[in-house]
Amino acid sequence: MILIKNGKILTMADKNYEKGSVLIDKGKIMAVGEKIEAPADAMVIDAEGKIVMPGIIDAHCHLGMWEDSIGFEGSDGNEATDPVTPHLRAIDGINPMDRTFEEAREGGITTVCTGPGSANVIGGTFTIIKTYGKRIDDMIVREPAAMKIAFGENPKTVYNEKKQMPSTRMATAAILREQLMKAKAYKEKLENAKEDPDKKPDFDIKMEALLKVINKEIPLKAHAHRADDVFTAIRIAKEFDVDITLDHCTEGHLIADELAKEGKPVISGPHFTERSKPELKHKTYESPVALWKAGVKFCIMTDHPVIPIQHLPICAGLVAKEGLDEMEALKAITIYPAEILKIDDRVGSIEVGKDADIVIFDGHPFNTTSKTEVVLINGEVVYRR
Repeated sequence: MILIKNGKILTMADKNYEKGSVLIDKGKIMAVGEKIEAPADAMVIDAEGKIVMPGIIDAHCHLGMWEDSIGFEGSDGNEATDPVTPHLRAIDGINPMDRTFEEAREGGITTVCTGPGSANVIGGTFTIIKTYGKRIDDMIVREPAAMKIAFGENPKTVYNEKKQMPSTRMATAAILREQLMKAKAYKEKLENAKEDPDKKPDFDIKMEALLKVINKEIPLKAHAHRADDVFTAIRIAKEFDVDITLDHCTEGHLIADELAKEGKPVISGPHFTERSKPELKHKTYESPVALWKAGVKFCIMTDHPVIPIQHLPICAGLVAKEGLDEMEALKAITIYPAEILKIDDRVGSIEVGKDADIVIFDGHPFNTTSKTEVVLINGEVVYRR
C-alpha cells in the first residue's frame, strides 16, 4: 500500500486538492481526498510543495518502432513494400527495452498509443501500452487499438518512387475504398457461411484484420495534415460507417467549424517541429486552440520520435502559451487522450478504481525547469529522481 500525501492534486476530474492525499493498493487508486489515513506499514510519499497528477498519455507516437541511435536495424515502423498491410501489428515491432521507454517514464508519460508510420495507405494496427515492462505482452492496455491509414504526401512519395500506385491523392482514396469494400464483402460471405458452410471464403489475413474496422471494434487512425485530406478521411469513414480519429490535422484551425459539425476527435500535432514538407506550411500552435474554441474533442501528441516523447508536457505548455486554457492543456495530455482512445475507465485521471498511474512534479509540468520527482505505473514506483 502506498500513500501520497500533502501534494497539490490535479485529478483531471471534478475536484482538485490544494493539499491532498492519494491511497494506492494492488495497483489501483483506493481513495482521493484531503486527509486519508493509511496503515502503519504503508509506503508514504510526501509530496509537500509538489504537483500530483495522472500519468501523461500520448495518443499518437511510434515509441519502440524506431529505436534510438540504431538506424535501419531498429527501424520497424514502415513496411514500405506494399501500400496495403492491415495485417501488420505494432506489438510485433516494438522493443520495450529501447531507452526511449525509460525517457518516457522519466518525463511522466505512462501510457502510449504506438504503431506503424504513414508510408502505406493502410499500415497496420496500433496498440495501447504502458511504458514500463520487459515484455510487450505484459504492457498492453488495448490490443488492437486502431487501424493506421495515411493520406497526403507520405504514401504518394513512397510509392511514386517505386513507380506504382498510389502516386496521387485519388489513388490513395481509391485503394482505401477498395480494401474496405473487400472487407465488407468478406464479412457478408462469412455471415452467409453460417447457414451454408460451403460458402465460406478462403482465409484472408488482410480482410480478417479489416473486419475489426468494419465491425467498429477499432477506429481508423487517419494520418492527415492538409484540410482536403482530413475531409477525404471523413468522407470515406462516412461512406463505410466506420469510426475514425483525425491524427495530425495540422490545418485544423482552418476548418475548426466544419470539424465541430462532424464530431470526429482530433489527435493534434506534432507542433514543436519545423515545417519540413509542403503540407505543413500552415502548422501553428494555435490549431488546438481553435479546435477547443470550436468545441472539437482533441488531444495533443508528440508523434515520437518526431518530438522526443518526454517533451509532451512542454508541447502542451506551448499550446497554452498561444491561448489554450491551462487546465484544458493538461487535460489534453491526460483525460482527453484517454477518452479518445476509449481507455478512460482505466487511466487519464486520479479517481477511485482507476490504475494507479501517477506523476509527481516539483513544479508545474509546463515549466521547463520543473523536474519529475516520482512516477508510478500500476501502483509501482518505476522512477524516483
